[in-house]
Amino acid sequence: MIINQRTLALRAQVEDIVKDLQQLSQEIGHKELAVMVGELRNRMTEPYMFVIVGEVKAGKSSFVNALLESDREICAVAPQPMTDAIQQILYGEKEETVTVNPYLKKIFLPIDILRDIAVVDTPGTNSIVERHQEITEHFIPASDLVIFVFEAKNPYRQSAWDFFDFIHKDWHKKIIFVLQQKDLLSPEDLAVNERGLYDYALKKGLSEPVIFAVSAKAELDGRYDQSNFSLVRDYIRTHVTGGRGAAMKLQNNIETSLNILDRVQQSLDTRAEQFKADTAFRIDIRQTLDNQENKSNHQVGQLIENLLHGYDRITKTIGMELANGLSFPSMLKRSFMGIFSKQASITDWLNELAKKLELNLNAELRTKLNDGVVDLADSVQQMAKMIDLKIRNGSTSVKNDSYIFEDISKKRSSVLKELQEAFARFMSRTENFTDTRLFPENASVSPNIAASSGVAIIGIIMAAVTQVAVLDITGGVLAGIGMLFAGITAGMQRRKIVQGYHDEIAQGRNRMEEALENKLRGYIRTIKTRIDANFADLDAMLANEETQIAHFKEQHVELNARLKEVEGGL
Repeated sequence: MIINQRTLALRAQVEDIVKDLQQLSQEIGHKELAVMVGELRNRMTEPYMFVIVGEVKAGKSSFVNALLESDREICAVAPQPMTDAIQQILYGEKEETVTVNPYLKKIFLPIDILRDIAVVDTPGTNSIVERHQEITEHFIPASDLVIFVFEAKNPYRQSAWDFFDFIHKDWHKKIIFVLQQKDLLSPEDLAVNERGLYDYALKKGLSEPVIFAVSAKAELDGRYDQSNFSLVRDYIRTHVTGGRGAAMKLQNNIETSLNILDRVQQSLDTRAEQFKADTAFRIDIRQTLDNQENKSNHQVGQLIENLLHGYDRITKTIGMELANGLSFPSMLKRSFMGIFSKQASITDWLNELAKKLELNLNAELRTKLNDGVVDLADSVQQMAKMIDLKIRNGSTSVKNDSYIFEDISKKRSSVLKELQEAFARFMSRTENFTDTRLFPENASVSPNIAASSGVAIIGIIMAAVTQVAVLDITGGVLAGIGMLFAGITAGMQRRKIVQGYHDEIAQGRNRMEEALENKLRGYIRTIKTRIDANFADLDAMLANEETQIAHFKEQHVELNARLKEVEGGL
């Protein structure tokens, strides 16, 4: 077959594009797609390829034998189904049969028509032999013309038309119809079935269906005027041979490549939609954590404000009592009374005042702690529980009928499943909600923690942290005041003593506020960080997805543009 130089140059460009398309399919990681493109690539230099399809016993093999005008039977014909493998019939200087695999044979024959065309005889579309239809479907994308063979007496079998849908809708292949064994029908019945086939093909979306009613038996018996094969050969001469086949095959290869790219685009769109949904899910998790952290921190602020308010009220009351007690008349009265009674001395009065401050502070602060810690602990628990609920219910899967990114979908499902399992383990383990830096070594919280698990211990931890922080600070304040009181004598200045008291109280207040801020906000931040760390694998998957989707889209756009450019040059 002579091919002009322009067609050869364009074919070289398409071969290069299909090579890159195969590389893209391999990068995507779908083996079947890569094999499909590989088949297309391998057959680009072969002659214009006819694929003969139809049901078992429709007369496909007889049709091929008659079409090739061979003086012997090329494709076996018998009452029982004989085609147990795909048979690709090609031109060869000598006759030879090569078994490529259990499902494919290549038959080389020195028949002139095979210089321009290759013929593929397939098992029946309703064949029960394992993998026959699957292998046939793999051949379709690389085909140039599909010849659909029906029994003339019944062109309406459902399995054949289901396969037609695959060929026409999925791959947009050029199709012609053959009504075989026309000699078994009367002319009137044959005309009815021809018209019925034409109308049904129109209904199926095929414009201007091409139909040939033939008799392979008449052709092989030499009754050429009755076989109608001359019309089939005229069609081949008009549309394929005479130099047009190479250009038409090239056009078919471009259309098939564009079809594959369109499938990749549809799956990329689905993949991008899934990425968008997963990213939205991840953003929602972060926003939920931020919102819960803000809510918990607001409650920390309220708790600290209540504690400080109680602290201020008690210390102010004691401060006023101290100032009044250190007035000159009061001091003179206590000095005079101390001569007669030790209990009424200045020292005893100051000790009583210090004990009163301690009792009142402890009672006030413990009450406020007990009231405030419950709400704060619930808020931190909700942070973990809300995320757990979102993980269980929020892994939305976008529906995808495409198989191209099946491996990616499986990996995604695996990551989300592991996230659910890992977070369930995280929620149950005590150590994920404890932070020993928050407690002194002798904290009494440890035995309680040992008896609890997961979020159940948060209330215990909050109570322990706040009590330790508050009582340690107030204990320091009381000790400082005790030392201050111990140095008081009747001759000391009242203003200096009162100012010393207020200074100690103010320092204690600042230390308590700072300690509670650091410990409680730090604990909330620690829990939030530990919760968020569970999403490391999902974050890595999303980062990889973003990179891959961008890369595949760039490759798709480039290949599509190159194919369109070559198509425009045909």
